Amino acid sequence: MTSEQLRLPLQPSDTPPPVAEEDLLGEGVFPGPGDQIYVIDAHSLIYQSFHAIPEMTGPQGQPVNAVYGFVRDLIELPGRRQVDYLIVAFDAKGPTFRHETFADYKIDRPPMPDDLQIQMELIRSMLDAMRVPVLMVPGFEADDLLATVAQQASATGADCFLVTNDKDCRQLINDRVKIYLIRKDRVLDDAAVEAEWGIRPDQVIDFQALWGDAGDNVPGVEGVGKKTASDLLQKYGTIEGIYDHLEEIRGPKRREALRRSRDQVEVSRALVRLHTDVPVDIDWAPARFVGWPEKVDHVRVLELCRELGFRRFAEQLTGVSIEEAAEWVADYRIVASLEELERLVEQWAGAERICVDTETTSIRPRFAELVGLSVAWGTGKACYIPVRAPEGDRVLDLKAVVKRLAPLWSDTKIAKGGQNLKYDVIVFRNAGLALRGVAFDSMVADYLLDPGRRSHSLDDLSRRYLNHETIPLSQLIGKGKDERCIDEVPVEQVADYAAEDADVPFRLWEELTPRLEEESLRELYDKLEIPLVEVLADMEYIGIHVDIDQLRTLQNEFDQKLSQLRTEIHRLAGEPFNVESPKQLAEVLFDKLGLPPVKKTKTGRSTDVDVLSQLAGLHPLPEKMITYRQFAKLKNSYVDTLPDLVHPETGRIHTSFRQDVAATGRLSSSDPNLQNIPVRTAEGRAIRAAFCVESPDWVFLSADYSQIELRVLAEYSGDAGLQTAFREGRDIHTQVAAEVFGVSLEEVRPEQRRRAKAINFGIIYGQSPFGLSRALGIARHEAAAFIDAYFARFPGVSAFIEEVLESCREQGYVTTWLGRKRHITGIRSAAARGGGRQRNLPERIAVNTVIQGTAADLIKQAMLDVWHELRTSGSTARLLLQIHDELLFEVPRDDLAELKELVTGKMTSVVDWSVPLQVDLKVGPNWADCE
Repeated sequence: MTSEQLRLPLQPSDTPPPVAEEDLLGEGVFPGPGDQIYVIDAHSLIYQSFHAIPEMTGPQGQPVNAVYGFVRDLIELPGRRQVDYLIVAFDAKGPTFRHETFADYKIDRPPMPDDLQIQMELIRSMLDAMRVPVLMVPGFEADDLLATVAQQASATGADCFLVTNDKDCRQLINDRVKIYLIRKDRVLDDAAVEAEWGIRPDQVIDFQALWGDAGDNVPGVEGVGKKTASDLLQKYGTIEGIYDHLEEIRGPKRREALRRSRDQVEVSRALVRLHTDVPVDIDWAPARFVGWPEKVDHVRVLELCRELGFRRFAEQLTGVSIEEAAEWVADYRIVASLEELERLVEQWAGAERICVDTETTSIRPRFAELVGLSVAWGTGKACYIPVRAPEGDRVLDLKAVVKRLAPLWSDTKIAKGGQNLKYDVIVFRNAGLALRGVAFDSMVADYLLDPGRRSHSLDDLSRRYLNHETIPLSQLIGKGKDERCIDEVPVEQVADYAAEDADVPFRLWEELTPRLEEESLRELYDKLEIPLVEVLADMEYIGIHVDIDQLRTLQNEFDQKLSQLRTEIHRLAGEPFNVESPKQLAEVLFDKLGLPPVKKTKTGRSTDVDVLSQLAGLHPLPEKMITYRQFAKLKNSYVDTLPDLVHPETGRIHTSFRQDVAATGRLSSSDPNLQNIPVRTAEGRAIRAAFCVESPDWVFLSADYSQIELRVLAEYSGDAGLQTAFREGRDIHTQVAAEVFGVSLEEVRPEQRRRAKAINFGIIYGQSPFGLSRALGIARHEAAAFIDAYFARFPGVSAFIEEVLESCREQGYVTTWLGRKRHITGIRSAAARGGGRQRNLPERIAVNTVIQGTAADLIKQAMLDVWHELRTSGSTARLLLQIHDELLFEVPRDDLAELKELVTGKMTSVVDWSVPLQVDLKVGPNWADCE
């Protein structure tokens, strides 16, 4: 996010949710009915503060009265009003589109006073430190941004309050949009406008065009003041109505003035009309207001409050007074000899806990070589052990260090902690050290406390919880073309940075553990997520073998296919063009072929997959483009990329499994992302076939939970129909089709089963009739009838959904089987939902989190149980991948039967439910053959 612009488009509530979790859920932050959004016109409030508050100076003599008033109003606003989202809009420097319409627009506006000009940057700095997002778009005024936000926000069903004194904004008032006069603590609605001006908000533009605005140099009609303009609009409704009845208006001078000003009135009208379509996308996540101490950058706020002398604000915003915000006290050292290391190891052997961190040559742990390691054993007590450095720097011998650390590292009685400790576990294993006793990971802890947060980095955690700004890595290694590897940085420069990376998690251990207790997350953390760190580290260390020769063959095949598709696309277009260019494609589709533009973005006419899908029925070219893009994406993401990701020594790909990304608790895969390789297409299977066993004596075993999310739905809803179908082993989609269409199981046709399958999964994702109609290619009324029939036949599902939503609305969060918690706002009351089937985004997220989050708990627990059994039994089988609900193992053929029995037993008994869990097992020499 930049300070100039926020980005993330709003989605209409009727948009069908996609099946992919990452597309559906995003960060889970969207306004909805019941939410209140406050958008502040910065310049309006700043000028009010500057003129209302007497001169004030900070410790260095700088003027601060406008900063003081502006920040005070922001701090006090949530105490007066319900604030769910908060955004500040600024005027951009330079002329606007209004100056192009009327050169003298605001020509008489006096320049900003010098004492105020000095404070503007301080206000921007405070907003940045308070993490209040700022909107500013060149060519537009803040009023236009307020209008755009109001338009988009009210479309979600939320209420939008415009904090401004600008009278132009009264034109925006409606049932969802109001003006909030912050200094008077008063809300202006349509009744207030009518009481003051005698007109409706939808007449404000015409009112101001007639009356004019001397402050902005917007000319009005000579002789027409506020009262006359109001009277004319009350009688004739609009400017057009006035001119249609011009001869009826009393007074020849007034009639002549109106007649003479006809063109000027239109210009004035254009000047006062606010734009509701400014090209700015809104990222609602940073705009979400959670409270000042929780929201702000404590370190930066305290720095600025010291600089400006705002002692009270410091405590209000951070919960810490300037005096209490102690300096970071630390005693960091470099271990310069093996004798010193031995003395420290003796000391650490008596510690209850230590935190560790590594400095390496690569961000990919299996490729990383150890440059040094750091250990923290008390608050502010940490050291750095260098093993690799520039020539001339003193380092310790790696083998000697490993020998001395090995007993301590493997001692499970000493609890080990760190940040993203999975990475360090793998790096240590590369070096011959087995880290046991993992008990704390600050990244995982923060993820459980706030799963919707974008960043769980150590820098971010240090700022939020410790009011400490960590040493940036770029300070050591530089940026861009000047960037160097950390083993090229002198040890003296690396030491404090590295030691701090162990010290910060040590301090966070004490800070975050009580919070996990308070949120009832400690058991989930200690018994599932932390043990899983070791399991995932083992999987990543082992990796999965890939046939590079097969990938090279695929490269040629994909190149040929893409060439053929380009030729066919050019033929259909009637001319060659760059198929990779959305702009050129838009010109072909809409200008040359005359197809209707479906939607526009700020960069022009959209040619995304949704648009192409809608156009496919009108011309064959869009369908070819969809196919082309699918092939190109697979080639770029996998066929071309995978060979470069193969470890040169292991011959395997070592993907990274992330615990801190998906808010529902699911694992994600990166470098490469193995979750997005298609299962059902020939191209996807060809890529999966390249993942294979190394020896003919070994095979892959795939264990896939069958319809796990639907089983969770059946269990939690208690619906008798769904539970009976699963207990009796019936095909759930056929069963639902039979119930909804009123036929026997034997009479269900394939098309009916397809529709039932779509609605089964659509229920989990809150699919609307509109979404289902598009997915199935049927009329919306037919889809609505289908959904109604489903809920009528399976009433337990409807009751379960309502129970989840009401609970979430009352508590502010939902939980999963193992107590995973996700805070969600924007749930409407039952009365507001009105018994309808269409749910807004927060409501879809709430239901989905319970179901998908519980499924995630189940597969994680199953992974843990199977992995521990394999380890304790001495089995040679190895767990390689977890992709959604599937576990992939490699095993000697002779041990296959034993592994099948073990995996089936552990995965089906992970929970004792009335709805049985089922595991589908498949065997093959490669991943594709296990599908």
